[in-house]
Amino acid sequence: MLYMVIEHFRNQDARAVYDRFNTKGRMVPDGIAFHGSWVSADLGRCFQIMECDDLTLLQRWAVEWSDLVEFEIIPVSPGKDMAEALRS
Repeated sequence: MLYMVIEHFRNQDARAVYDRFNTKGRMVPDGIAFHGSWVSADLGRCFQIMECDDLTLLQRWAVEWSDLVEFEIIPVSPGKDMAEALRS
């Protein structure tokens, strides 16, 4: 399943998030596929698409970053898939 992960940087402290990322990497458990990320212009949020079959893997990953980031994890489907499903 695909997930839109929205990271809200605590205190809008992108530097702390990227310092950890540069030191430790993304730290995702095996079983999660990272598809891409985009950062808001104000450096307050990061939007990521991730894929996994077990939501608890994403939750475990979020715990590793919870001191620096507040997470929204939203299941999503590609628009073309939704259009096909609604066509009938």
